[in-house]
Amino acid sequence: MIIDPKQASGKDMYFFMISAIVPRPIAFVSTKSAAGKTNLAPFSYFQGITSKPPLISVCIGHRRWDGKMVKKDSLRNIEETGEFVVNVVPENLAPQVTQASAEYPPDVSEITETGLTPVASDVVKAPRIKECPINLECKLERVLMLGDPPLTGMVIGEVVRIHVDESVWDAEGKVIDPEKLKPLSRLGGELYGKTREIFSIPRPDWQAKGVTPKK
Repeated sequence: MIIDPKQASGKDMYFFMISAIVPRPIAFVSTKSAAGKTNLAPFSYFQGITSKPPLISVCIGHRRWDGKMVKKDSLRNIEETGEFVVNVVPENLAPQVTQASAEYPPDVSEITETGLTPVASDVVKAPRIKECPINLECKLERVLMLGDPPLTGMVIGEVVRIHVDESVWDAEGKVIDPEKLKPLSRLGGELYGKTREIFSIPRPDWQAKGVTPKK
């Protein structure tokens, strides 16, 4: 089968891409508007970009509200304040992640609706989520508006403070233990994935240099 992206609808290409590019990490993004309203939403077009400084990207589109296409609350809040928090979700929070993806009015906080616990961040005004074992406080670096109208905003943020629960931390390796984190991943449609059967394969260049990789 051959698919010509130029001949396919935007909807068809969306469903193809989210089913083919798998699994994807989930950025559970908490924000606060300039007026002080909090918002929480999941996004799976999410990735790390650089390590020094630590930059991440989250792609946030538009939604139809009150009869017209408008920027999603998360994107609007980030542009207004220049701040946000990426909360990393373990598999037990799948119900709350799904609930937060519903189309709530702008003045309704998904944090309240999901029953999750907001905690004051150290550097940014947006709250972090207590139930998430990893929180990345971020300052906006830039927003790139990409694609066909309505455009998608690629939010690039610099991680300025990191919170890690000791329960998922490998102190010896100084890394996150994925078996303890049990990260939730996004697949296509309504599907999610659990991280299971983790294995390692030594890199030849590391072996040749006598490097012992961290877990």
